[in-house]
Amino acid sequence: MRKLAAPRRAARILERRLLTLAVRLAAIYGRPRLRAYDPLDCLVETVLSQATSDRNSERAFLSLQAAFPSWSRVALAPPRAIERAIRSGGLARTKSRRIRELLRAVRAREGRLDLRALQRLPAAAAEARLAGLPGVGPKTRACVMLFALRKHAFPVDTHVHRLARRLGLVPARASAERAHALLAPAVPRGRALDLHLNLIRHGREVCRARHPRCEACALRAACPSRGVAA
Repeated sequence: MRKLAAPRRAARILERRLLTLAVRLAAIYGRPRLRAYDPLDCLVETVLSQATSDRNSERAFLSLQAAFPSWSRVALAPPRAIERAIRSGGLARTKSRRIRELLRAVRAREGRLDLRALQRLPAAAAEARLAGLPGVGPKTRACVMLFALRKHAFPVDTHVHRLARRLGLVPARASAERAHALLAPAVPRGRALDLHLNLIRHGREVCRARHPRCEACALRAACPSRGVAA
């Protein structure tokens, strides 16, 4: 019984810490609202966002839409044509093949290039269907779930991963996948969106990867890493 009680107690403590963090960050940055987002658009854009900046991925997404009038045309296009359209997003060769493979998998499974049917499913079922698509990992699934399907999910991107380690929410050497496994179940219901987006904003503006502005950080009193850029 004691072995079972310790993990449960740790999970409750983490949940309370995340709620406190969400409240503090919301007091600084507010609680962002979610715009309407098509699930398939979100899936493609999340693939393009991997290993690059938001600016570059957005430019690549707009370029892809300008080059092809529909996702059906992208699915039929040769990889080199897709690669040329998304070159500004980096890793164009890899991403072009991944996007085409994803689109073809969606069409084969859904009967059309549309993922909006997932909005009607329970969260666990929607996530399982996303997991069945080739190359769709935890972060990509969580992004589509949170931003497009309006379901409870918590993406762990590079900023969230960095802040979670610096704040001691996860072990200092935890991988992004391990951080996701620890954080996602503990995020309080109704706070996933603002906590995720506000952690990203705080990571960009204050708790930067290099030269974090610890002296200006509203979280510094509870941060075990203050003054250390790790």
